[in-house]
Amino acid sequence: MLKKERQAYILQQINVHNKVLSSDLSRQLNVSEDTVRRDLQELDEEEKLTKVHGGALSKSFHFTLKNSDIYLRPEKRIIAQKAVELIKDGMFVILSGGTTIIELVKMLPENLNATFITVSLPTALELLNHPNSEVIFIGNKLLKSAQISVGAEVVQRLSEIQADLCFLGTNSIDAEKGITDLEWEVIEVKKAMIKCAHRTISLAISEKLNTVQRLQVCGTDAIDTLITELEPDDAGLEMYRQKGVKLL
Repeated sequence: MLKKERQAYILQQINVHNKVLSSDLSRQLNVSEDTVRRDLQELDEEEKLTKVHGGALSKSFHFTLKNSDIYLRPEKRIIAQKAVELIKDGMFVILSGGTTIIELVKMLPENLNATFITVSLPTALELLNHPNSEVIFIGNKLLKSAQISVGAEVVQRLSEIQADLCFLGTNSIDAEKGITDLEWEVIEVKKAMIKCAHRTISLAISEKLNTVQRLQVCGTDAIDTLITELEPDDAGLEMYRQKGVKLL
């Protein structure tokens, strides 16, 4: 595979999953980790990603990100619009992080009166712009790669909440393996978010469907609703329908 092809694959993976590991890319591309690291360094110098120890992060985790820089923003707005329709006055709603969640917050009706709880600093800051809803930020150590608070204290505080809905920004989702992610601390927090909510809604662009990361967040049976930009009767969603997941 040519360098241009390798780097295009790397950018596609990081746009979809927000973070990549050098070891995973080495295996997927069948090249050495040194080759991957050189590719990541070049892409970082071109400001197409942010190189970190062991891999790279998407530029989407930057506070000053312009709307035009958001990967598949029109698709994410479709997902956000579907999600907003599930939120009613008086609800307690748990929100994770990610650009699709940010689009959801931007679409909240001004007259909505709900309580939003989040561990995501960018999500909390965006919620401050909403005039009529309460915002609860559960803070602790901030994990820079995901810009969320993590740790035992966060998990404990989430266990004390009874939320109506949990909207989960999703890294990877598969009908057999469920929702998966890369970082243990993120997974522990997401598990706590799911456990404290009556309903869990996974938000995922279709490129994240049928993909699997190293660590499981939850099985498919823990997902009440899956929202993508696709029509609910799309053939690509049939496996999730068969697992009993509601599709929007």
